[in-house]
Amino acid sequence: MTAAELPAPAGTGAAAATPSLARRTTAVFARNRLALAGTAVLAGLLLLCFLGPLLHPTDQVHTDLARANLAPGADGHLLGTTDLGYDMLGRLMYGGRTSLEVGLAAGLLATLFGTVYGAVAGYFGGWLDAAMMRITDAALAIPALFLLVVVAAIVTPSKPVLILIIASVAWLSPARLIRGEALALRSRDYVHAMRLMGGGGGRAVFRHIVPNALGTVVVNATFQIADAILYVAYLSFLGLSIPPPAADWGSMLSAGITYTQVGHWWLIFPPGIAIVLTVAAFNFIGDGLRDAFDVRLQKN
Repeated sequence: MTAAELPAPAGTGAAAATPSLARRTTAVFARNRLALAGTAVLAGLLLLCFLGPLLHPTDQVHTDLARANLAPGADGHLLGTTDLGYDMLGRLMYGGRTSLEVGLAAGLLATLFGTVYGAVAGYFGGWLDAAMMRITDAALAIPALFLLVVVAAIVTPSKPVLILIIASVAWLSPARLIRGEALALRSRDYVHAMRLMGGGGGRAVFRHIVPNALGTVVVNATFQIADAILYVAYLSFLGLSIPPPAADWGSMLSAGITYTQVGHWWLIFPPGIAIVLTVAAFNFIGDGLRDAFDVRLQKN
């Protein structure tokens, strides 16, 4: 009998036939074309905003009124210039860097705090859960945009301040979502076994509840980031953005809307399209991750 004809060791075939969880999750995600398209668009926007200024350096500090409102292609400006003479492509890249940084940081911070908050409330239950959820319900009853405008009008906007302001209202939804997951997970056998072995509430929350709700947390984080980017645009459009010469896509829209009546479309289309593409990309990625973490689809 040759080596090729020898039987495989016990368990080898089963291990080879059963792909790992990561491989199954990746395979399901890869089957979602919209999710792949969203990933490609997001990667392109990140490269444009963070590496683009190295390839296309521009002066985004000093104004040049002699070159204000140039049409795309004029005098070497691919996307034209703004009303203050800034190169529109350079402005788009620097503004996108601000929008993406604030959106990513605020979305992740809101998801992190909301996850811990909801997991604690759902696991411990009782009067603590009732008190924590009443706080959440009261905050959800107030329109988020109203709260953002009030807080942003009180303090001086900056990147760290915008991140904290947006995260302070965005954590409510993930808190309620993870609280529902915690209510289901706290009755599982492994949680009861941990209690019998003397484990405390902190261990239950951070070693069992949160890790087993990780799929829900990751999916929700993508939607929170998309919402945070929209919140940045809302506040900037209302004039509550980071002071000049800094910029973001919302403030670019707000500045360019004045000139749409005279045909200067290049002042609003690039930032508007960038916001739409970014939000759509995160939503498509979130949909793909939701399917990827679905056990029923992993079996197909």
